[in-house]
Amino acid sequence: MSAEVINGRDLAQEIRLELKDEVSKMIQEEGVTPHLTVVLVGDNPASKSYVKGKEKAAKEVGISSSLVELPETTSEEELLNLIHKLNEDKTVNGILVQLPLPNHIREQKVIEMINPNKDVDGFHPVNIGRMMLGEDTFLPCTPYGIITMLKSRNISIEGKHAVVIGRSNIVGKPVGQLLLNENATVTYCHSRTANLKEFTTKADILIVAIGKPNVVTAEDIKDGAVVIDVGINRLETGKLTGDVDFDSAADKASFITPVPKGVGPMTIAMLLKNTIKAAKGLEKGE
Repeated sequence: MSAEVINGRDLAQEIRLELKDEVSKMIQEEGVTPHLTVVLVGDNPASKSYVKGKEKAAKEVGISSSLVELPETTSEEELLNLIHKLNEDKTVNGILVQLPLPNHIREQKVIEMINPNKDVDGFHPVNIGRMMLGEDTFLPCTPYGIITMLKSRNISIEGKHAVVIGRSNIVGKPVGQLLLNENATVTYCHSRTANLKEFTTKADILIVAIGKPNVVTAEDIKDGAVVIDVGINRLETGKLTGDVDFDSAADKASFITPVPKGVGPMTIAMLLKNTIKAAKGLEKGE
């Protein structure tokens, strides 16, 4: 068996074209241009690269964006004051604080300061709570992208056994909840799970988000499983690889995502979708 590759880059491109039409309509009919403000603290090269990608994608679909760059030495109080101002600014629809933050700033404190109606990352406890209840809300972008990828190939989720390796607040926990909301039976695994292979080989849908290169191989997956690789790791050679050994797993899986060109581009596409949703919500006075 040779797995069908779910190319996230191509799917994200399709979604951006749809969003471009949606934004164009908003501008023409309502005179509203969605606006995203990104806050970057410090000089983390990976963060700078991510932010550049977000700005480029926003421009492509017609969303206006601004970047606030702050030095590494910015205090927590200064950052919280800035977020307060952005919360009050009616021209700003979406606020995104690029993570990770410097060690002296508490990430959760910052996330909780963002107005839930402008939280386009979907990390505010209010939005996480709404997601848990299955209510309409801003969904965390990477999990949202994963569900969108599955649905794009008409992959059945209901009644399937989904195994999630990883329990981060950004990917592992929320993607498990979204799968549960789609009526999957969900098992969470993580670094302390005993006999991991016992779980992974029973998965109809396997989501791998542990941040270690090539730890899942063909022998860890069931024949015909759907494998979604969230990991992105840079090897000493400079090559990018996922958490899954793509070549061996592709011989056994029915569908698989590559790294790069997999989940990453979908994360940004979902951020744009959330920003448009925020602009529409604020227009209604929500």
